Amino acid sequence: MTDITTEKARIGAPSAQPFIDGFTEEGENLSPINAGSTTEQPSAGPLAGASAKGHSHGGGVGVPDSSRAGRLTSYKVEDFKALTGLEEDWRFTPLRRLRGLHSEALTGAAPAVSVNAPAGVTVETVGREDQRIGQAGIPEDRVSANAWANFQEATVITVPSETSLESEITVTLAGAGTDAAAQHVVVVAEKFSKAVLVLGHEGTAVVSENVEIILEDGAELTVVSLQEWNDDSVHASSQQAKIGRDAKFKHIVVSLGGDLVRVTPTARFAAPGGEAELFGLYFADAGQHLEHRTYVDHGQPNCVSNVLYKGALQGKGAHTVWVGDVLIQKNAEGTDSYEKNQNLVLTDGCRADSVPNLEIETGLIEGAGHASATGRFDDEHLFYLMARGIPEDVARRLVVRGFLNEIIQKIKVPAIEDRLTEAVERELAATDN
Repeated sequence: MTDITTEKARIGAPSAQPFIDGFTEEGENLSPINAGSTTEQPSAGPLAGASAKGHSHGGGVGVPDSSRAGRLTSYKVEDFKALTGLEEDWRFTPLRRLRGLHSEALTGAAPAVSVNAPAGVTVETVGREDQRIGQAGIPEDRVSANAWANFQEATVITVPSETSLESEITVTLAGAGTDAAAQHVVVVAEKFSKAVLVLGHEGTAVVSENVEIILEDGAELTVVSLQEWNDDSVHASSQQAKIGRDAKFKHIVVSLGGDLVRVTPTARFAAPGGEAELFGLYFADAGQHLEHRTYVDHGQPNCVSNVLYKGALQGKGAHTVWVGDVLIQKNAEGTDSYEKNQNLVLTDGCRADSVPNLEIETGLIEGAGHASATGRFDDEHLFYLMARGIPEDVARRLVVRGFLNEIIQKIKVPAIEDRLTEAVERELAATDN
C-alpha cells in the first residue's frame, strides 16, 4: 500500500555493540515518561502506543514541551495553561485570530452534519457518555480540550466488519455562523472492513473539532478531510487515529479555504503490522494562515508510515506551517518511516515554515528519514516550457498543477480527484500566476 520513496536518509540496521543501560543506540536518553509500567514507575507513559492511560476524565499526564512523547494529554481544559504564543506547539499560530477557541466557552451552534452513506453503514447521533467516544485519543492541546469540554453531542459513523464499500461515505459539515463552537465526530472501521470517507467542511464557522478514527484489526480506511470554508472561517481540528493489527490507514488533508485553519492529524499504532499514509495539500492566498501538524506514534513493532505534505503560497501575508513529528519508541523494532514536506512560493510577501522532527529510541528498524524543501519556481522548468511556445503565465500554472497533482492522485477516488483539481484551478485563476 505504502510507496516509500528511495531518496530517504536512512537510519537503522542492527548494531553489534552492546547497549548502554538507559540509552538508545543513537545515544539518546530514554525518558521514563515513555516507558511502560515498572516497579519503580507503576504508571505507564501517556503515549505508549495506543495510549496506556485508560479512558477517563481524570487529570492531565505528561510533561509539556519535553519530547513529543511527553506531550501533556488531558480531557480537562484547565489542565492546560493559558496560551501565550511562546509554547512550541503554538509559536507559529496567531492566537488573536483564533476568536476564543482557546480561551472562551464554545457555546455556538456546531456546523450542521449531513451524511450520505452506502447501505449497511450506521450513522448515529449520541450523547457525551457514549462509550465509543474517547477511544482513539486524548486531547493534546488546550484548543482540543476546550472542544472536548463543550461539545454536546457526537456523530458516530460505523462501517460493519467484513464490509467492502463500493462508494464513499460523504460527511458534510456546513457552518452557518461565527459564534465559537465545538464539534465531535467518531469514525469506526470494524474488523476487515474497507471504506473511503470524505469529511467536507464548508460555509462559515468558528469551530474547534475533535475527530476520532478507529481502525480495528485488518481494516482498510481512507479519510479525506476537505477544508473549503468561506474566507471568514476559523477551524481547529484534531484528527486522531488508532490503528489495529495489520490495518491500513490513509489520511488526506486538503486545505484551501478559511481565514485560519489548523489541522493536527495523529496516527497511533495499537498493534503490530499496521500501515499509515498521511498526505496533505494546501494552497494559501493573501492573508490566510494554514497550519498542519502531523504526528505518527510508532509504539508497536513492524509498522510502516509515510507522510507527504505539499503546499503553494501566493499573495501578501499568506502563511503556511507544517510540523511533522515521528516517534519511534523503544519497542517499535522493524519500523519503516519517512516524512517529507515541500512548499512552492509563488509571489513575494509569503512565508512557509516547515519543521520535520524525528525521535528514535531504537536502532533496530528498517529505516527512518525526513526531508523538507521550500522554494520558488524552477527557472529551468519555466524556460523549457516557454521555449516551446507556452506563455509564461500558462507555464507557471502548469508547474503548480504538476507540483500539487501528486497529492491529488493519492486519493484514488476519481470523483474526489476531479473535484480537487477544479478547486486548484480556481485558486490559480484568482491570481496572475
